[in-house]
Amino acid sequence: MVTLNKPSSLRGALGFTMIEVLVVLALIGLLITITAPTYINRVEQGREIVLTQNLNAIRTAIDRFHADTGRYPATLVELVERQYMRTVPVDPITQTNDTWQMIPPSLVDLPSSGRAQADASGVADVRSGAEGVSRQGVPYAQL
Repeated sequence: MVTLNKPSSLRGALGFTMIEVLVVLALIGLLITITAPTYINRVEQGREIVLTQNLNAIRTAIDRFHADTGRYPATLVELVERQYMRTVPVDPITQTNDTWQMIPPSLVDLPSSGRAQADASGVADVRSGAEGVSRQGVPYAQL
């Protein structure tokens, strides 16, 4: 029977030393600190793009509702009930769909067709209810 005796110089070669593990962990930490700010900025940018798209979709639905009925919807839920939208979109900044600020026609600058005087109630425009400012320095409530 043959027995294999490991020479004393190979005993430590089966694992990693503590210094090797620490160097690898330090490199991983360095890579994370380099990429994390970029990732966070991309997430913020994505939320702002989705917010802009959701606002455009709601405003388009409001305009179509007004063109079809001659009045503004009383709430955003009415747009869903009348199938101008499938659901009320979520505000990606606040992560909910009930923080939208409804603007009545009297507070919206409408074309000089006299629509603001004829339609005194309803929702003529929508703004985000999120606090803070976008990456361009514009408050979310003014987008």
